[in-house]
Amino acid sequence: MHRINVAEAAPQGYQAVLGLEKYARTNVERTVYHLVKLRASVLNGCAFCVDMHTRDALAEGESSRRLFAVAAWREAPFFDERERAALALTDAVTRLGEHGVPDEVWDAAAKVWSERELADLLIAIATINVWNRIAVTSRTQPPLDV
Repeated sequence: MHRINVAEAAPQGYQAVLGLEKYARTNVERTVYHLVKLRASVLNGCAFCVDMHTRDALAEGESSRRLFAVAAWREAPFFDERERAALALTDAVTRLGEHGVPDEVWDAAAKVWSERELADLLIAIATINVWNRIAVTSRTQPPLDV
């Protein structure tokens, strides 16, 4: 059962997060953007976001094979060095825990992404984690009629 509609209850807060989303969508490579959004959503168990980002990626031409492999990206041969670095950073940022982002994860990302690209990627990862937490906490469900 859906708990709350954050967009209605706190429209200014919702618009602020939406602003981050629009920035990330505009400034991160589309393929990587979709992979990052999907990976964080899988890790956070956000059915709404997994559904939405999978559908969006498919609509923009991403292969279903690569999307399925996001769940096991470390073992899958379908991702290039930049995508792997972005996925590793997504894992580390999403699972901050007590240890933060390990230097080896950051250094691998910094090797293949410019400072600006890293900043934009970090904003995208942080933003999907905000959306995941809103959707999971509010029990937002994916639409059944799509």
